[in-house]
Amino acid sequence: MDAHGKEITTDQAAEGFAAELARWREVRGMSKRALAQAMGFDPSYVSHMESGRHKPSEEFARLADEVLNAGKSIWRRWGDYERARTRTMRPPAAPLTPLLAEQPYATGSALVVEHDAAHLQYDGRAYRLTMRRLLRNTGTDPVTRYLIRISVDRYPGDPERSNAHYRARPLTWDELDLTATCRGEEMRWQAKHDRDAFKEVWLLFNNEHGRFPLYPGESVWIEYAYTVGDDKWGNWFQRAVRLPTEQLEVQLAFPAALDPVVWGTETSMTAEAAPLRTPPVRSDQGELRQFTWITATPALHARYRLEWRFRARPEPDSEQGEFR
Repeated sequence: MDAHGKEITTDQAAEGFAAELARWREVRGMSKRALAQAMGFDPSYVSHMESGRHKPSEEFARLADEVLNAGKSIWRRWGDYERARTRTMRPPAAPLTPLLAEQPYATGSALVVEHDAAHLQYDGRAYRLTMRRLLRNTGTDPVTRYLIRISVDRYPGDPERSNAHYRARPLTWDELDLTATCRGEEMRWQAKHDRDAFKEVWLLFNNEHGRFPLYPGESVWIEYAYTVGDDKWGNWFQRAVRLPTEQLEVQLAFPAALDPVVWGTETSMTAEAAPLRTPPVRSDQGELRQFTWITATPALHARYRLEWRFRARPEPDSEQGEFR
């Protein structure tokens, strides 16, 4: 409710949260970078939050209120946003079975990705991907597992050559070094498909110490990470939106000495590849050059691809990597 007793919209609540965050940061005399570091977030995150490019999240609101000693003011603003969002949220639409290759979750499950943040870092020899996802269960049954996919193709224009390459150099579990956590707990995982250039994995909401399912109405952050050498990766990173997603973020980090440049394209169910509507934002930090791209409410089944080139290194053969 506003001062006149009228219900506020989701956008108004988000603006109120951003303003409250900025006010308390200035009261405490902290820069955006200093606040982000104190909270354990990427330096650009606070800037995105205050500008409205990020939507408020429970974890961010709680940490910001604690670090800034705001006396629950920031937390209450997040509560305003959450109530406005919940009030306007429509029931999930029935799944469009003909458009999906499979229905991986139980009938009573309805997962929504509130925030999806991928960080890919290249050290000159291998790529390490760290994925953080804030999942919300809008269904009627507990969620006990989450499906991830890893697919690489070094020669996308030459399937015979690519197949031969991965038969001789298959992608292995040992080199992937897959790890996953939820609520500070390690998540067990099970391989669903194990092929030379393609892996499908269930991340399980349990471990040897107990179970921690995602119950209806709850939200939780999960994080998983893995590694792929540049002999099996490619100069582009593609994301496929397979679940309703409220915010999608990708950050690429390369050695600045390689002089990387980045661009991207978007492909939907109804249109061919077109340039991203907003460009990746570049920032240089010491020996790293980072590129960040963010979009809100990406279309279901859309594919977003970021490509790069290292101007200080001779171009290798055409390569491709896709992680979803």
